[in-house]
Amino acid sequence: MNLQQLCQNANIIVKRVGAFIKHEAASFDRGRVELKGFNNLVSYVDKEAEKQLVEALRELFPEAGFITEEETDNTRGERFNWIIDPLDGTTNFTHGLPLYSVSVALLDGDEVVLGIVYEINKDECFYATKGHGAFLNDSPIQVSAAEGLKDSLIATGFPYYEFGLTQQYLQVLGAFMGKSHGVRRLGSAALDLAYVAVGRFEGFFEFNLNAWDVAGGAIIVQEAGGHVSKFTAGGDYVFGREIVASNGKIHHEMLDTIAEHWKEQLP
Repeated sequence: MNLQQLCQNANIIVKRVGAFIKHEAASFDRGRVELKGFNNLVSYVDKEAEKQLVEALRELFPEAGFITEEETDNTRGERFNWIIDPLDGTTNFTHGLPLYSVSVALLDGDEVVLGIVYEINKDECFYATKGHGAFLNDSPIQVSAAEGLKDSLIATGFPYYEFGLTQQYLQVLGAFMGKSHGVRRLGSAALDLAYVAVGRFEGFFEFNLNAWDVAGGAIIVQEAGGHVSKFTAGGDYVFGREIVASNGKIHHEMLDTIAEHWKEQLP
């Protein structure tokens, strides 16, 4: 299997689905939004976009299974599995805030070997394959060269369900605010990770995440020269529900800052 060629073909599919989402955004009806759970929105656009992705990726790579947010198809493959978030940033989308993305990753066993994050409204396609570097619209990208947290801009996501750890999170947030250039919240973890990869952010941390939120962006950060982990130095950040991504140079400083205030672990 030629991963680079597979990635190029998957990019075409992702961009096509992105064009569908952009078209639907122009006439989106907020009355057609559903609640999967408290503050967990899903629209007909999410569902149709995922259906299009699953059908096209199945045709592209028939032996791969799927791990999908909207559960269009969660038939697991023996070795390969696509991890799909058809619209990362649904709440932004439903409110007309133009910060959302399509995120796709390919899992080989338990290792992510391909990742794509497509920022629809800026037509920015971030992608990477294992061992071949990271790219933005076919140009190589690298993480920021900032040496310390004091020179860094950090991204995060605010809790929107399971609020039991909110107070600890706010303490961590306050610590980062006092140690960095600032903290931003875009509302799309996939974009946060892509922005770390291209050097717009130096770091990103968040908890209560799912594999489809982070898998595509995480490998792009790594292939751009950055580092990714859980809130402790190791662990499974794809399925472990918490993630820290950085340019590598500030990673330990980020972990130390989190450890000062984060005492509970997610179940």
